[in-house]
Amino acid sequence: MEFQEAVARLRIHKTIRKGAIERQHTQTENKERKIFFHRSSSSSSKQKTRPSEIPIEFQCPVSGTLMKDPVIVSSGHTFERACVQACNTLGFTPTLMDGTVPDFSTCIPNLALKSTILEWCRNYSLDPPNDKMTLDFFSAEKLVRAKILETQQQKPKPPKKNEHQDTGAGIDHVVTDLITQTPSTHDSWSSDDSPLQLKTRSSYYSSPSSSTAEIEAFNPNPKDEEFVRKLKSPLVFEIEEGLISLRNTTRAREDDTKLQLCTSRLLSVLQPLIISRYTNIQVNSVACLVNLSLEKNNKIKIVRSGILPLLIHVLKGGFPEAKEHACGAIFSLALDDRNKTAIGVLGALPPLLHLLRSAESDRTRHDSSLALYHLSLVQSNITKLVKLGSVPILLEMVKSGRMESRVLLILCNLALSPDGRHAMWDSGGVEVLVGLLRRSELKSESTQDICVSVLYGLSHGGLRFKGLARAAGAVEVLMQVEKTGNERTKEKVRRIFKMMTEIRMEKEDVNWEEVLEDSGSTRCRFGGGKDGLSTNA
Repeated sequence: MEFQEAVARLRIHKTIRKGAIERQHTQTENKERKIFFHRSSSSSSKQKTRPSEIPIEFQCPVSGTLMKDPVIVSSGHTFERACVQACNTLGFTPTLMDGTVPDFSTCIPNLALKSTILEWCRNYSLDPPNDKMTLDFFSAEKLVRAKILETQQQKPKPPKKNEHQDTGAGIDHVVTDLITQTPSTHDSWSSDDSPLQLKTRSSYYSSPSSSTAEIEAFNPNPKDEEFVRKLKSPLVFEIEEGLISLRNTTRAREDDTKLQLCTSRLLSVLQPLIISRYTNIQVNSVACLVNLSLEKNNKIKIVRSGILPLLIHVLKGGFPEAKEHACGAIFSLALDDRNKTAIGVLGALPPLLHLLRSAESDRTRHDSSLALYHLSLVQSNITKLVKLGSVPILLEMVKSGRMESRVLLILCNLALSPDGRHAMWDSGGVEVLVGLLRRSELKSESTQDICVSVLYGLSHGGLRFKGLARAAGAVEVLMQVEKTGNERTKEKVRRIFKMMTEIRMEKEDVNWEEVLEDSGSTRCRFGGGKDGLSTNA
């Protein structure tokens, strides 16, 4: 009996245990189904939110692809950097969808848009733009060439000469057909605009600069053909030979060799050579660019080719001789007023100032000082130089006697600007200049004249200049200069004295008796002394 009860209890226990195991297994399966359903639903939701197309503001207007390195050009439009460089190289200016024409003279990185594109890719789990997805320079150049060819094909063809050549009726017939077309064929055009659009359509697609590039792209210049072939060679020694030959050829001054060789194709070939890791290639390529920039008509073309950032790169970290030639190239390009602002915007001022201060080569310091002088003729560059802290550096160079005349020319431009005047007052510029005039070893009349010119620029500061000049003993020194200087220097000294006299007259033009009377009446009205105060209180 007991044995049967024990067997029954064992069966009941096994049944209960089996049921618990089955319930636990069922619960585990349900959890896995929930997890799988959640994952599948989340993945499907992500797939649903994946965008069907790239936003138009993230696409380059030239290539139509997602931009990796967006830059803002002078006209305010944003493009892929490689497309801008290709357009500059070929001299092509496209017309955008809204009919506007961009200006590729300068470009600045659009960091805000770049970070927005990366954030957009991250939100939609897309790969950020990389080298495989975006165009490189050579691919962009091929694309721009194709657009140039497309533009040429879209231009209206002129009527053939052999048609109606006896009376010229052919031309009249063509014009009549254009004007008298039925309205049904031009529902979206006005009657006045239809012939004008057909006649001037080519002007919407290209600019005068792009037409020149088209001629160069499809009708190569035979003079630069041999140089381009050598400079594209994969062999280093052939590139060096081609650069040496080009450098010797561009030294000629008697003919228009520089003008004929400065083509968009040659400039595009020189671009990668300027930042080459081989010393001879970098030095000779920058030297060739200096020779080409000596031609007046080449200056604006070189800047628009996009080669200026590479020259600034050489200024910052190139070989010493290449830095020397780069300073000369920027000095030559800065002679054109249209290039001054662009050179300053692209960041040439900091490396030029550094080379002026610490370069080992006298030629480098000389060319950098002349480049800074011509660049400081523009107000925007003066503001940049003041913010860079150039005034204390330049005044210290004057005190030490290094590059006195060249540095004084730069200070003369700075003194004509309010920002430059305040920076020179704060840095003790009046004292430094008066001390320079007081030195007995100052024999150069030109240096003396420039020094007086800087003081004359600072004299427009009113009472503050008068106080600083009096503290530095400028009156006695200027009187001595007036006796010994040339006529131009004497005239500037007289103007400084006149400015100081007008300042004194303005200061003493106040009627102090009226002021005292007004102050006395004020004291009577409000009470004077301690009693008055206590009474009014």
